[in-house]
Amino acid sequence: MTPANQRWIGVPYRVDMSTVADADRVADLARQVVADHDPKKVPIPEFLGACYDAGLSWIHFPEGLGGLGLSRGLQAVADRILQGAGGPVPLGLNPMGYGMAAPTVREHAQSDELKKDLLRPLATTEHIWCQLFSEPGAGSDLAGLATSAVPDGDEWVINGQKVWTSLAHRARWGLLLARTDPDAPKHKGLTYFVLDMQAPGVETRPLRQLTGQAEFNEVYITDARIPDSHRLGAVGDGWRVAMTTLMNERSALGGSGSRRGDGTIAEAVSLWASRPDLQTSVSRDKLTQLWLRSEAQRLTSERSRASATVGGPGPEASIGKMVGAELNQQIYQWCMDFLGPEGILYHSYAMHGANREGDWRGPIQQRFLRSRANTIEGGTSEVMRNILGERVLGLPGDLRADAGMPWKEVPRG
Repeated sequence: MTPANQRWIGVPYRVDMSTVADADRVADLARQVVADHDPKKVPIPEFLGACYDAGLSWIHFPEGLGGLGLSRGLQAVADRILQGAGGPVPLGLNPMGYGMAAPTVREHAQSDELKKDLLRPLATTEHIWCQLFSEPGAGSDLAGLATSAVPDGDEWVINGQKVWTSLAHRARWGLLLARTDPDAPKHKGLTYFVLDMQAPGVETRPLRQLTGQAEFNEVYITDARIPDSHRLGAVGDGWRVAMTTLMNERSALGGSGSRRGDGTIAEAVSLWASRPDLQTSVSRDKLTQLWLRSEAQRLTSERSRASATVGGPGPEASIGKMVGAELNQQIYQWCMDFLGPEGILYHSYAMHGANREGDWRGPIQQRFLRSRANTIEGGTSEVMRNILGERVLGLPGDLRADAGMPWKEVPRG
């Protein structure tokens, strides 16, 4: 007989009855949203707005800010009902917004008024967000960035260049990390802002990828102005705020489906089933091994979600990101090997956007090409291993020749 506290995906086994009551409350709210706003009939912003107002956008956020103040692990309860009824996957429609901007704004915005002004249109996907971190001279070494922010009254004047900025061409707002004190060590002289991507002085140029798409962009910022009210965190405390963004980014990128066989591996299994003419015992064995690894990752993610609290993810989130990125590449490589010569056929380099479910991907060949970026974006696998070694396993850190040195004295190539 199934125990009552095993009724909901994402609720850990052997929990107290208050957790079960919270899960029942979340499920009831989700069913009410679906009943009042049928996701198959109403516009996406209306449906997602109803989710926000019901506290189902981010379960662990405070009430009034798209949440209920409950355990993060209960998000799966709401998502299963909302998406099972035909609702979209919000993370696919507004990835930087849902995955990174929302938790950063919630934790570090200066006022509740600003939080409310930014979070609801983010949740409805009416305002798309982007992340202005990487620069031509500061990729893996993010703290070495050179974009400057200079105070001018109650505003900041921004000058610099960002690169690899996903969805900048569609974004209404951007998460910006800039240097406010070049005399301080590189990690200490940074401040974090929310930039209006439609402001004067902000120019976006698309970067065409080998997939034919242009998700990424260069962003040139010339004398753009940001009101001090749109600063997140204290002046000079930008690195700590950025850690909120990065930990949530890695958690979002490293997530896997909540049901067995979901995610990338489902595409490989579907491809196998559709092509009996290509099936061999060797390809079947390789697919089985990948399926087992995917299941291990899913169960690890489930355990992490079930034990999560209202707080943000820690350095352990790097596990899912690193494993998921490398596994994605291996699964799509298997798909190409399975297809043989057909794997080199690519139907079109024409641009296209996301569908209602937030899926912008094309055929399996495009997905293979796109997966090459998985071990770079959101922190390289090498950086992930350093984080896990130093901050999770407690191993000695790398030697850093520029430790304590003022940023302006650090040699730059």
